[in-house]
Amino acid sequence: MKPQIAFLGTGLMGAPMAINLINAGYDVNVYNRTASKAQHEIDVGGKYFSTPAEASQNASVIITIVTDGPDVEEVLFGENGALIKAPKDALVLVMSTISPQMNRDMAKRASEQSIRMIDAPVSGGDIGAKNGTLSIMAGGADADIAEAMPIFEVMGKTITHCGPIGAGQVVKLCNQICGALNMLGVSEAMALGAKNQIDPEILIRVISGGAGSSWAMQNLAPKVAQEDWSPGFMVETQQKDMRLVAEMASQTHTSLPGAALTSQLWQAVEAKGCGKEGIQALAKVLFEMANLR
Repeated sequence: MKPQIAFLGTGLMGAPMAINLINAGYDVNVYNRTASKAQHEIDVGGKYFSTPAEASQNASVIITIVTDGPDVEEVLFGENGALIKAPKDALVLVMSTISPQMNRDMAKRASEQSIRMIDAPVSGGDIGAKNGTLSIMAGGADADIAEAMPIFEVMGKTITHCGPIGAGQVVKLCNQICGALNMLGVSEAMALGAKNQIDPEILIRVISGGAGSSWAMQNLAPKVAQEDWSPGFMVETQQKDMRLVAEMASQTHTSLPGAALTSQLWQAVEAKGCGKEGIQALAKVLFEMANLR
């Protein structure tokens, strides 16, 4: 029998993930701070609850994919938090990207209530969320990961047990460094190509077939070419992740000059009032620096 799931957070990523679980036959209780953003999940069979506590009352699995660490803490441990009424031995899957240490601390607090926790941040953007092809990076006990695996397999294609609690968050932040630098490379290449009158479609096709290819080149470069700045992953959310990268780098005395540079360029995007656009808006800054458009 499939477990009942409380799904907390139905934003850009969470909504399609919850819908995939509902379509796979899971009984899903849904909570979102803005109720109207959960309407699609209700339409396909999800049940909406006005607080995390109510959504989690009979759920043996609780999934959070809200924006940041304080948001996760609020939906789990706050005044109407999920763990107020969650059954003993419930399994919490933290699929938000948050500080690894904060995730470890919350797991310890949950264990004091006989509730288990896995950190399981995701990568793949809204496309991966819709298609159920996310990369899921999990940290936690072997038995807990095994129990969560059927649920992960509905939402993701590449599921990796990265180590103990917190390890998934560390790997996700490493992933964000690569994603950031790939986006910077795409933006610089397209700026140089445009400056020399190269058709961007030709540029994308050639680079995508060679050693310079990346997820960003294949999925976001076409958006740049079309001046489509709609978010699959917002600049302001990426910047939250880059701040977590910088914090972890500082704590471990790790030099990350490329990550720092790219974060500064996204800061320029935010200064233009474009923080809610997709991360491909990084190209706007490079194009302006090249006196293009």
